[in-house]
Amino acid sequence: MLGRQGNRRLVLAVDAAARAAGLRVGIPASKAQVLVPNLQSFDLDASGDAAGLDRMALWSLRYAPIVAADPPDGLIIDTTGADHLHGGENAMLQGLVSRMAASGIEARVAVADTWGAAHACARFLARPTFVAPLGQAPSIVRNLSIGALRLAPEIVEGLHTLGFERVGEVEAAPRASLTLRFGPELGRRLDQAMGRRGEPFEPIRSPDLIEVRRPFGEPIGAAETIARYTGKLVAALCEALEAKGLGARRLDLLFHRVDNRIEAIRAGTAVPVRDVKRLTRLLTDRIETIDPGFGIEVMTLAATLAEPFGSKQIISSQVEGPEPDITDLIDTLANRIGEQRLYRFAPVESDVPERSVRRVAPSAPDDGTSWPGEWPRPPRLLGHPEPIETMALLPDHPPVWFSWRGIRRRVMRADGPERVFGEWWQRDAELIAVRDYFQVEDESGDRFWIYRAGDGEDPETGSHKWFLHGVFA
Repeated sequence: MLGRQGNRRLVLAVDAAARAAGLRVGIPASKAQVLVPNLQSFDLDASGDAAGLDRMALWSLRYAPIVAADPPDGLIIDTTGADHLHGGENAMLQGLVSRMAASGIEARVAVADTWGAAHACARFLARPTFVAPLGQAPSIVRNLSIGALRLAPEIVEGLHTLGFERVGEVEAAPRASLTLRFGPELGRRLDQAMGRRGEPFEPIRSPDLIEVRRPFGEPIGAAETIARYTGKLVAALCEALEAKGLGARRLDLLFHRVDNRIEAIRAGTAVPVRDVKRLTRLLTDRIETIDPGFGIEVMTLAATLAEPFGSKQIISSQVEGPEPDITDLIDTLANRIGEQRLYRFAPVESDVPERSVRRVAPSAPDDGTSWPGEWPRPPRLLGHPEPIETMALLPDHPPVWFSWRGIRRRVMRADGPERVFGEWWQRDAELIAVRDYFQVEDESGDRFWIYRAGDGEDPETGSHKWFLHGVFA
């Protein structure tokens, strides 16, 4: 991508093929066209890029309540208190990179203690993700090139001329002489990366967002006061949702402190909700995680995800009572331990046991699919069948004994075989694959689900080795 910086026409962005051909950001456009004949280039669309970056920032609100664009090519996502909702920092970063890759965007993502450190790690260490251990960001940044400090190109070039290569070398040098030569930006960027100076930013907000706001003449900080105003904000938000026929699926409560920092609470619901008491409880349960600092001057509550609110029809019956509503419990647990850790199992139409189950959301509707009723299935199915040693009379008899995890067990009772065939439409290897499953009980009364790979006669149907696949209660 080509664009102008002053009177010079430069290369501003390159793809993998251009990098392999020797092009890099910052070289003159004329030189790039000489190095690569028939070079395909595009002119910079600054307004289009800025609009696209804003759209990505709005999309990223699904990960955390505080997101902002970081032009020209970055996003700032404050994940404090939100990473556990996505399975932890590593799982969250992997999910973010995967979703962007599905849209054709090659992203590198890093988590660190400060915005400056995260910016540096994302561009110099992430392949494609990097998580800086808590409190270790300064030592990591000190070993990076001085280009990681977000300095103007002329300052970086001047530091290189003086012999500086690493951030740690600049930090160890006398601050006064460097400030006299390069101005205050060098010291400011260094302090921001090391966490010695704050770096406030304005979170992005959609114009269509349903949001209520409460400023305070005097800053507040007591938990009881915060809880009281949280309830008032929730009541106002529910009125706005009701006017539009919507219910909240995700709430973000932002606390704007007097020192320009922002603290946030995020709460999600399994179904659209606009019950004031329920939403207030979900938010106030996490007030203890908020650091009010020297005081909070503005509170903002937004429904960053809202869906049509459908009322349920309750049918009176003397035989059966109304179906219990457990979505309130689901919301409480999901906001404490993370939505990804809360699920239930649903059947899948497949004879192969490991393919016959999937995870679904706790409140997902029942699609009517059920497990086969002819043969019971163990409540605990191992992630991968584990090999066992056995002695059995082929082809149709269960083992006399088997050894699993170093313990030899004598089989007292057995039922089977239940023959399961491979799914030929999945892959060619399953055209003739066979498993013979047995339910066995040992001398202690423990029951297991074991199978033989193959029909016991034809070696092409399987290895005829034995495996333990599940445990009955």
